[in-house]
Amino acid sequence: MTDDMMTLRALMEKSPDASFLREMIGYGARRLMELEVGGLTGAAHGEKNPERLVQRNGYRDRDWETRAGTVELRIPKLRKGSYFPFFLEPRRLAEKALTAVVQEAYIQGISTRSVDDLVQAMGMSGISKSQVSRLCEEIDVRVKAFLDRPIEGDWPYLWIDATYIKVRQNGRIVSVAVIVAVGANADGRREVLGMQVGPSEAETFWTDFLRGLARRGLRGVKLVVSDAHEGIKAAVSKVMNGSVWQRCRVHFMRNVSAHAGKSARRVVTAFMSAAFAQDDAEAAKVQWRKVADQLRPKLPRLAGLLDEAETDVLAYMTFPPAHRAKLHSTNPLERLNGEIKRRTEVVGIFPNEAAIIRLVGAILLEQNDEWSVQRSRYLSLETIATLGDNPLVSLPDMAA
Repeated sequence: MTDDMMTLRALMEKSPDASFLREMIGYGARRLMELEVGGLTGAAHGEKNPERLVQRNGYRDRDWETRAGTVELRIPKLRKGSYFPFFLEPRRLAEKALTAVVQEAYIQGISTRSVDDLVQAMGMSGISKSQVSRLCEEIDVRVKAFLDRPIEGDWPYLWIDATYIKVRQNGRIVSVAVIVAVGANADGRREVLGMQVGPSEAETFWTDFLRGLARRGLRGVKLVVSDAHEGIKAAVSKVMNGSVWQRCRVHFMRNVSAHAGKSARRVVTAFMSAAFAQDDAEAAKVQWRKVADQLRPKLPRLAGLLDEAETDVLAYMTFPPAHRAKLHSTNPLERLNGEIKRRTEVVGIFPNEAAIIRLVGAILLEQNDEWSVQRSRYLSLETIATLGDNPLVSLPDMAA
């Protein structure tokens, strides 16, 4: 097996999210059964083939108890003879095998030859390279359709952030940036709008990503929330002309703490909290400047930092009070990035960028589906309606 893939033992010791894993086990089991029955009958489901060996005869239901929970199976039946999935006997071994196959082949995109070796090492019949490739292709199609879908309507708020993942390129292990965009639309609903993989957070990378969102229909953006990476800031200024940029308050406070030092950290944090607690933008700015002036004699560099960041860190204060807790930072993306990190750590080092897109895209698709079925809106219609006092920002130059 290649060194791109984790050992079976190490993989089994991982503890991925149960619901996600259960879904993927179920998906993998269905596809494996269809492939196996197709081999027995001589034809795929619904295929008219004169060389068919035997006809199908419906399904029988069976629950499969796994460590990830109960997976509901529909086992195909045959008119002549019988069929029983190879992975159900013995169960403990099968569960491990299918978990490994699902995680390695269908989500992580490792070498299909390694998957075949893994299955055969456990005494099973093995899976052909073409079968595994077909399974991976089905997931890739779903992920691509999700990431390329049209973006409709107005999206007043946009959060963008990046996380880094290790991948093997030309015999070297490098870190690549995985950038994700989440938006809230004029109905108060939240969606994952896009994802892209690149070598770094350079301005050109961010610019290309934002223009890609525009080509898919992104419009009406009033506020873009991100950290203070120069590449993001420059790209937002260039592509989203007319929208406001919000510098993540959490990231900024970390910078403030670093400048303040241990002795003054608590005092400075208390001063800054007073500014953030104000009811309106003007009062917040007054308090902000007061803090900066108080710090200037002993901490001139920190005071200068406050002077420079005032407009960007307090940008969210000009928006509806009910929205501010969700606008002042990239926290709405932090939890999603945490899930990406947690699940990609199962892989460790990805064999290629396509495997990253497959796994991260599946995670984003799953999260988006969860958001879509939530009864409560991320932002209420009543508070979203107050944005109508000012026309939504149109972005005619974004796709240029």
